Amino acid sequence: MIAPMLEVEGLTAGYGRTVVLRDVSLALGQGEILAVLGKNGMGKSTLLKTVMGFLAPMAGSVSLEGRDVSGQPPHLTARAGVAYTPQEYTIFQDLTVEENLRLGVPDDTTFAERAEMLRDHFPRMLERSRQRAGTLSGGEQKMLIMSRALLARPRLMLIDEVSEGLQPSMINRMAEVLTRVREGFGTSILIVEQHLAFALSIADRYAVLKLGEIVEEGEAGDPAAAGVLGEHMKV
Repeated sequence: MIAPMLEVEGLTAGYGRTVVLRDVSLALGQGEILAVLGKNGMGKSTLLKTVMGFLAPMAGSVSLEGRDVSGQPPHLTARAGVAYTPQEYTIFQDLTVEENLRLGVPDDTTFAERAEMLRDHFPRMLERSRQRAGTLSGGEQKMLIMSRALLARPRLMLIDEVSEGLQPSMINRMAEVLTRVREGFGTSILIVEQHLAFALSIADRYAVLKLGEIVEEGEAGDPAAAGVLGEHMKV
């Protein structure tokens, strides 16, 4: 039996003595996209940070392909083939677009081999390779963060609120790229989102986090999913 790409069991995590996640369990298969949905403050970002290793679990475990990586430092998780695109704009503002992109690969040869893939996904990044990253628009900076992750050719992507602040056309572009990456490379994707239509358009399954607990799970293609989830996402 093939182990899931990612398995979270009984995960409890938070900050200091403050518990944010409570007994969360989920699994993500090879080449699968799982959308974790919920309003602000429900623990979605905390889940990704704990999986990546920025936070150590208070209880429970995180496993990659059957190997326990609970509390493992983020750089080791990255070496295991996991790319993390946080909600924050984590770029080096004073470096060029190309210099930021090169941080996602180990050497110049690998960069040369993989950079061409951006022509199909985010060609603007190649067009603006010499431009200082801090002068890009907010949407372009999101493209840069995603492009850097894609160049690492990860086996698992952890994506936090990539649609936030983007124009509808750019959200559609992100959906196309993530679908193509999954289909082309078999990449598994755990994406946390508030944009319901975007999440359901790319995901195989969904899970809803509410006050740090999973309260709903289902198939993204279920005709009733949008209605059920709309109730959970109401402010």
